[in-house]
Amino acid sequence: MVGSMGKVGAAGDNAAMESFFALLQKNVLNRRAWDSRQHLRIAIVTWIERTYHRRRRQDALGRLTPIEFETIMTKPATQAA
Repeated sequence: MVGSMGKVGAAGDNAAMESFFALLQKNVLNRRAWDSRQHLRIAIVTWIERTYHRRRRQDALGRLTPIEFETIMTKPATQAA
């Protein structure tokens, strides 16, 4: 893990993580009361894998979602043969 290169209090330093945790809180944590930590953990992992990673547009992929990028870059099996 590489430490932050920004100055203390720099606005852009934690922006990505603050955005992620705001979405997590809005979409998972504030939705209901959780019976146990295990149920909450499963809900968080499910949200990350099913929603966040699949819908989030990424600069490295040309502002496409991972699903859009895979669809464009993966050739159908019939063309590969």
